Amino acid sequence: MSSATVPLLDDTVPFGDEDENAAGTAKRLSHPYVTFFHVFFRGAALVTYLFWGLFNDSFIKCFLLVVFWLSADFYLVKNLSGRLLVGMRWWNYVDDDGRSHWVFESKKGENYEARINPHEERIFWTALVVCPLLWALFFVVALFGFKFKWMLLVMIALSLSGANLYGYIKCNFGASANLSTTTTDFVKSQVLKNAVSLISQPSTSSNNATPKTTTVA
Repeated sequence: MSSATVPLLDDTVPFGDEDENAAGTAKRLSHPYVTFFHVFFRGAALVTYLFWGLFNDSFIKCFLLVVFWLSADFYLVKNLSGRLLVGMRWWNYVDDDGRSHWVFESKKGENYEARINPHEERIFWTALVVCPLLWALFFVVALFGFKFKWMLLVMIALSLSGANLYGYIKCNFGASANLSTTTTDFVKSQVLKNAVSLISQPSTSSNNATPKTTTVA
């Protein structure tokens, strides 16, 4: 798999334009509900894992509930809280040649950083880093305690929370600084590729020649 910094062409909400009226201020939270659930889902998974045995001894019910919290958290962090709270997102797409590309974006510059709420940014990164560390600690405890069924649940938690942590660290330190240029180049290459494909179709059928394809970087 290769890395890319090409935004989706059919993005329903342009990246970085989700909330133009929400300025980053130190007095209040610009996205209180998103910030709350960013912490709530992660905390709910941890609390359920730690204290479930005090109220119920069913491992299956605990497993399903924790996985539900983790899944909700993974979706929220990957698709909403990252782009709204810190102006970042990561995702994957497959190009026309069947190659998989991982995309790590960070909306920096163009006065966008002034719109980031410092409180929200601090909460985002704290929850993003602390939770995988706690799950890693629980993994060690389960491993040395020979609690293998619980270790499986912790491994799922580590995979989901660790994926988001890695994705946003990659966004923060390895994303392209100029998304508008990248988007324009990608649009041009796609339009050119489609045009060449349409023009070459009649000659392909008559001359049995293999059309040339343009690889999108």
